[in-house]
Amino acid sequence: MAEPNLSTLYQAYIACLNRQDWNQLAGFVHHDVRHNDRPFGLTGYRAMLEADFDAIPDLCFQIEILVAEAPRVASRLRFDCAPKGLFFGLPVNGKRISFCENVIYEFRDGKIAQVWSVIDKAAIEAQL
Repeated sequence: MAEPNLSTLYQAYIACLNRQDWNQLAGFVHHDVRHNDRPFGLTGYRAMLEADFDAIPDLCFQIEILVAEAPRVASRLRFDCAPKGLFFGLPVNGKRISFCENVIYEFRDGKIAQVWSVIDKAAIEAQL
């Protein structure tokens, strides 16, 4: 069986997130996925994403940089959104902010098995 094209697979994953198509998430994310070295599992990972969309109703993942070299994908994601209430402990309260997230994903069996993520909190703080 041919190795999946990770760039194409990752772009489809981001489209799934932006559609909030949670029933399709298992097609992209491994059942025992880890996030920042914490064992989330698919259920915990989905709950994290659903909470993100609840806290940020206009959340949209925009790929700014994408580098793929099996078994990893590195991505810089840009966000332009208006989170409700506190966001990373900061009183955003619906104000429109822009920030980036730098993420490295490790794939296993054609699915995301490990995620390392860092949000640019300083960029958010500078806008408040």
